[in-house]
Amino acid sequence: MKPLDFSGLHTYSLHGRHSKVTIDDFARPPRPGMSVRDLLAGLPGQLAGRDLPELVRRIVKSCRAGRPVLVGMGAHVIKVGLNPVLIELMKRGVISAIALNGAGIIHDTEIAMVGRTSEEVADVLGSGAFGAARETGEVLNTAIKRGAGKNIGLGRAVGEALLEQDFPHNDQSLLAQAARMDIPVTVHVAIGTDIIHIHPGGSGHRPDQPL
Repeated sequence: MKPLDFSGLHTYSLHGRHSKVTIDDFARPPRPGMSVRDLLAGLPGQLAGRDLPELVRRIVKSCRAGRPVLVGMGAHVIKVGLNPVLIELMKRGVISAIALNGAGIIHDTEIAMVGRTSEEVADVLGSGAFGAARETGEVLNTAIKRGAGKNIGLGRAVGEALLEQDFPHNDQSLLAQAARMDIPVTVHVAIGTDIIHIHPGGSGHRPDQPL
């Protein structure tokens, strides 16, 4: 077997090449007495280190101009524990409305009910028991059907249900607190993709319409 011939390969100078990262973009280490403003200014000048300060600037600009701030998010924001931050922003009038996916209401409702969420998939998937928590399906499917009968949105319907049942951790629930503060929450569901769709109480039938 003959060795590969690299004689036809061409190179160029590193000094003349465009590079996406320079030492000017590097982070500055935290120091005692550093303010939050200094911390943000010291983030790396790339990816989230650039996006987060820009997001903060845009939100501040919108608030000062009296413009609404809408938050569109998936369930991971809830699962990693950011509900208290979002609730505080709602209280301060920063967040005007929230848009969630179907998984978002599931994790938020479980937090309201028992103060914990996020099932270990590997422990139950093989037995076919993933997503089969009885209370989760009962509370949500009942709230959804009641909301359909009242002709109100899914987010509002679930938030009102959580408040009515006075769950012990409603103070940590986006849906409950949004309903309490009259902040709109819309829920954008893909039919058949969420665990509550396979529960006995799941139904696509509106109670105010005949079969």
